[in-house]
Amino acid sequence: MRTFHRDVFTDLVSRVLVGVLFLFLSINLLKEFLQTGHLTGLLLLTSEALVVVLTVLRRRATVIDRSAAAAVVTTVSVLGPPLVRASASGALLPDVATAVLSAAGLCLVIAGKVVLGRSFGLVPANRGVVASGPYLLVRHPIYSGYLITHIGFVLAHPSAWNIAILVVADTALIVRALYEERILVRDEQYREYCSRVGWHLVPGVF
Repeated sequence: MRTFHRDVFTDLVSRVLVGVLFLFLSINLLKEFLQTGHLTGLLLLTSEALVVVLTVLRRRATVIDRSAAAAVVTTVSVLGPPLVRASASGALLPDVATAVLSAAGLCLVIAGKVVLGRSFGLVPANRGVVASGPYLLVRHPIYSGYLITHIGFVLAHPSAWNIAILVVADTALIVRALYEERILVRDEQYREYCSRVGWHLVPGVF
């Protein structure tokens, strides 16, 4: 019973925290969009909005990784992206190029989340095995989409702060993906899925 109450409290805190950080990110990026008309930041905002929506709607997990390490990597990977800010630093590529890159990442995120539905979660857990759509290409297409979107944002806003935040957050995201697999591999259905889909995030690379 104590574990149940702790999980409920932790779940509530995570939802509230994600919502508050998203609010601050929204203010910053919407302001930048109104001033410049650049789409790259707006696309990142859309991606993060999906995190908020699915965090609220997600179903309860059957198996959860309650280790301190899993909690740390999850926290860092989730709280990092909302801390980035539009910067005055010169973009490394034209807005149209970074917007196209960000849009490609966003499309992958949306496709992955549509297929995943309420099985989406934050902490590494088993909320059901999904093996269709973009999950036929890599095991973590949503995370792949995040990485592409983050690269697009950094190319548009290459400040030292943004680079540092996203390098740390995305490293944690990759570790989080591996932690999720550590939980899911206990499921025979997931082991069978892994025998068909060998790549974690990037086909032919990793």
